[in-house]
Amino acid sequence: MTVTTEHVQGLDDLLRATAPGARLRDLSEDDITRMQAGAEVLAKTLASDRPVYGVTRGFGPLVVFAADDSAVLQGSGLISHLASGQGRPLPPEVCRLVVWLRLSSMRHGYSAVSTEVWRKLADLWNRGFVPAIPQDGTVSASGDLQPLAHAALAFMGRGEAWVEEEGQWRVVPAGRALAELGADPLEWPAREALAFVNGASVGLAVAAYNHQSLLRMVRAGAMLTSRAVSLLGANPEAYHEGLSRARGQSGQAVVAQWIREGLRPGAEWDRDRPLQEPYSLRCAPQVLGAVLDQLHSGEQVLAREAAGCTDNPVCVDDQVLHGGNFHAMPVGLVSDQSGLCLQQIAYLAERQLALLCSTETNGGLPPMLTPRPGSGSGLAGVQLSATSFVAKIRQLVYPASLTTLPTNNGNQDHVPMALNGATAVSEALELGWLVIGSLGVALAQLAALSDEDVDEGESEELWASIARACPPLDRDRPLAEEVRAVREIIDAHLKKSEHRSEPL
Repeated sequence: MTVTTEHVQGLDDLLRATAPGARLRDLSEDDITRMQAGAEVLAKTLASDRPVYGVTRGFGPLVVFAADDSAVLQGSGLISHLASGQGRPLPPEVCRLVVWLRLSSMRHGYSAVSTEVWRKLADLWNRGFVPAIPQDGTVSASGDLQPLAHAALAFMGRGEAWVEEEGQWRVVPAGRALAELGADPLEWPAREALAFVNGASVGLAVAAYNHQSLLRMVRAGAMLTSRAVSLLGANPEAYHEGLSRARGQSGQAVVAQWIREGLRPGAEWDRDRPLQEPYSLRCAPQVLGAVLDQLHSGEQVLAREAAGCTDNPVCVDDQVLHGGNFHAMPVGLVSDQSGLCLQQIAYLAERQLALLCSTETNGGLPPMLTPRPGSGSGLAGVQLSATSFVAKIRQLVYPASLTTLPTNNGNQDHVPMALNGATAVSEALELGWLVIGSLGVALAQLAALSDEDVDEGESEELWASIARACPPLDRDRPLAEEVRAVREIIDAHLKKSEHRSEPL
């Protein structure tokens, strides 16, 4: 029952495997063999009168007390008392991934769950049943207990579920969603209930979606840097591959290549500009490249977590082992680092926006890129808002792992707060994309004031779409909607490169 590294999949494959219309494959003979072996280990341990957490003993600090004689009452009690989560539900695609991750963890056999319960859950997942999972209320130490309990509660016909009606997702009572599928509510025996809620899967699911958005944002930062360099006539030497070769950092090399590929063909240094631009332009490969390296490192951690078993206890090598595989620190630290990376991308974009708004650095164009200085203020409001967005991002991405508090009568005396960190990064990402949209609006106005034609080649459609969404300013107008529109255009352009794959 070994999870080998060749089975660790990338996050792209993971998200495609759980996309709408994807199906979870049935248990293979190897899966069944592993799951039966785990169940046999558990049965032998119970027959020997050795205590097993959550099965013969209570939960958390109540482990010193005997469990209920009824496995189903023990399981339903676990789920019921943990259903204390609050807050808005996570998006349906995240909730769907959460259940997939728990089922993936169980099929390794370490959790000793029954194949019958696993197949009931998998069948409902394949038929489109999606629990509505609240985002707040877990410390992510014994896994994401509260959010996962709400998911388990939905399978019992209690709580809430997501349903798609006329192309729109909405939350309805879980009993109604099950009834519409013609499905009976599930009963949770103690071991299966514990295996479902004891996992870091909620923070992991949120972190996986955050990671993909951050990768696109790095690409967006490189594209917008290319556009700014081309329009300003900045010295392209800063993106020469020799600089990356001399330093040896792979992320820098990749980002510098992206910037070079986005430059206007034949782009040259305008000698009216300085030899060396401010760092927000000149050091873009170094900043975005460092972010890219961190994201690639974090992806390996998240992919291993998705491929492994986060549960307690686990059945390994004929032993029931009590430990802490449910502790979500690996996911928590990745989310913390993702937040710091997001701040760097947004801050770089905000500084480039400031560069475009200043006559001293925008090539002598009017301040705030307004064609009517004084009677008009151009992008002054947009820049102020972008500054606010960056400031709030910094509030949101304070490392959640630094906010740990002991709880659970001292049983959980070291907790990672991983889901808190992941959902904070999700909120900060929305603001980060608004900073990207703000810079895109500024570049559209820079192009208009510079009388620049849309580039020929691969980027033509992107810049033409942005120009249509954000026409030249003749006098001041509200730009909030245009910032959002440009954000969506850039994100959609980058999503085109994502390819579909076969379900796993």
